[in-house]
Amino acid sequence: MLQFLKFTFATMVGIVLLTLIFIGLAALLIPDDKPKVKDKTVLVLQLNKPIKERTIDNPLSELIDNSPFPDGESGEGLLEIRTAIRGAAKDSKIKGIFLKLSSTSAGFASLQEIRDELIAFKKSKKFIYAYADNYSEGAYYIASVADRIYLNPKGLVEFNGLSAEILFFKGALEKLEIKPEIFRVGTYKSAVEPFINDKMSEANREQYTSFLNSIYDFYLENVAKSRNIDLTELTRISDELLVQNAQDALRYKLVTQLANYDEVLTDLKKAVGTPEKEDLETIGPIAYSKTVDEVSTAANKIAVIFATGEIDMGKSTNSKIGGESLAQEIRKVRQDKNVKAVVLRINSPGGSALASDIIWREVALTKKVKPIVASMSDVAASGGYYIAMECNKILAHENTITGSIGVFGIFFNTENMFKNKLGITYDRVRTGNFSDIGNPNRSFTDKEKEIIQKSVNQVYETFTQKAAKGRNMPLEKLKAVAEGRVWSGKEAKSIGLIDEFGGLDEAIKVAAKEAKLKEGDYRLRYLPVQKNFFEQLTEGFKTLFQIQNAESTLQRELGMLYPYYKLLKDIQTIQPIQARMPVNLIIR
Repeated sequence: MLQFLKFTFATMVGIVLLTLIFIGLAALLIPDDKPKVKDKTVLVLQLNKPIKERTIDNPLSELIDNSPFPDGESGEGLLEIRTAIRGAAKDSKIKGIFLKLSSTSAGFASLQEIRDELIAFKKSKKFIYAYADNYSEGAYYIASVADRIYLNPKGLVEFNGLSAEILFFKGALEKLEIKPEIFRVGTYKSAVEPFINDKMSEANREQYTSFLNSIYDFYLENVAKSRNIDLTELTRISDELLVQNAQDALRYKLVTQLANYDEVLTDLKKAVGTPEKEDLETIGPIAYSKTVDEVSTAANKIAVIFATGEIDMGKSTNSKIGGESLAQEIRKVRQDKNVKAVVLRINSPGGSALASDIIWREVALTKKVKPIVASMSDVAASGGYYIAMECNKILAHENTITGSIGVFGIFFNTENMFKNKLGITYDRVRTGNFSDIGNPNRSFTDKEKEIIQKSVNQVYETFTQKAAKGRNMPLEKLKAVAEGRVWSGKEAKSIGLIDEFGGLDEAIKVAAKEAKLKEGDYRLRYLPVQKNFFEQLTEGFKTLFQIQNAESTLQRELGMLYPYYKLLKDIQTIQPIQARMPVNLIIR
């Protein structure tokens, strides 16, 4: 025992010392908070990291790949990228923008906001050049606005349409002898399908075909306009896969020039007046955004609250909306007399129905006091739509994914897995017939199934009634477009689920108008307030060591049984009654 205590104490001391050393090194390595911008600088957008709503404060992200942060997330913030582009248009030191692209990790609504910002930048008469060895569909969507689009002579432009792919777990669950118990409302509510089917249902195929075509039609319309190509011809190029190599891309005017990277650098130097033998001055969007002053002293404020990730109970994280945390943020701005309007920026596939309703309640109370406007990003579906539907106005892009007004309940019966795979059996006593309803170690009775289905039906009725009220729509009309069906933003506007097209900027303008505020009479307050680097670092080390300790111990103790534990752990985190889209959807 004494030896164990000595070892534990030594380990703790080592961790503390390592943390202090790391923080000391970080202080030396972290660059100045506000970078210096030299003359003849080019703003470089690579967009090769995941694009999130806001950048997480991590000055070491360029130095290390696996930083000890909660959620372990890295990426670039859409807010900072747009701020950088806007600032570059006015900055005489920034001579142009270079889009160094290949693939992008973002939804089409996020790409739309970047693309719109680049189009606005062109009014400054500064250049935009784009280059890639290979353009993905998303990367090309951004590049299509450039003055010059370069492609590696051996490269390729992916220009063949969109596809959606869903992972199905039915076979795996059958092999593990785990039986899913499903309760749902809505013909199109497909989030449960991966657990009970091995392919898409016809209803699910119908809705995905519809909204994917809507998104891609909008894509083609914008590319045709930017490249000055007839829409019918551009559609033919895509449908018939006419672009199969770099020469095809040039022939069909998708790119303006085939060139190697060094040749593109030469052209960039000429464009900014940098001698060939000197290095090109460049800066990235996140660093440059720190130099852009958007300071206002106005007393009136418009609060922009970011709601990103799946919706769950409890506290929010960088990648999860906690019902408690978001409700508290909305409550605070409602009680703040200097906040005249609120914009709820949503990027969420939904999640817990209860947490969504808790957030909805705070939105409804705020609406009685001051305007609250929803701004939908890439996805605001199911629970993501739930928290938006009571807002004064709802704005989305044509290529936002939304709707999915439906509910499901999901339970997993693991009795046979434990019995047949592991030799573990259960027995029980109870004080009433329903004392252990929902127990994963036995089958549901018919009466229990009836009770749970009734509960799911009640949640659906609440969802549709509140949606109808929020959208000022007859209940039957709302139900006709509900049933769990997913819509593109373009489709959603035609059926009344959203009010206007637009991004965050347009939502802020609508909120200001609703609050009778003129431009210059207000300043923006972005919430939740982000923790600074050292606060995250401290929490991150704590989280990192806790996780590594627990996981390594379990792997060592459970051995070959550890994968079963992991699957069960993941299953247990799924809340019984959900309002969400499939979490394993892949669009490319």
